[in-house]
Amino acid sequence: VQLQASGGGLVQAGGCLRLSCAASGNTDSINVMAWYRQAPGKQRESVAEITRGGSPNYADSVKGRFTVSRDNAKNMVFLQMNNLKPEDTAVYFCNAKTWGRALDYWGKGTLVTVSS
Repeated sequence: VQLQASGGGLVQAGGCLRLSCAASGNTDSINVMAWYRQAPGKQRESVAEITRGGSPNYADSVKGRFTVSRDNAKNMVFLQMNNLKPEDTAVYFCNAKTWGRALDYWGKGTLVTVSS
């Protein structure tokens, strides 16, 4: 499975961005698609995930501001980020998990910078 993320950039606090991630390869093996982020000097953390059936989960820090969605027909996952804060600045990674969470696949990150 290969993952290609896009949509990062520079935005002012309070602004919004939409990240996209396209999966290719053995996409039938994927159940969960997720977004993680890693800020400078910090560990990578989970931001949001969504199952093939459409059930989402969010980190507490983004609840009410971020929305994860997916298009199974196009093998894509999206992250709509609203009311962005400077602490959201990070490299965002697309992630895919196979059924039973047996395997993880990672895409290259996309940088999101939120200025105050």
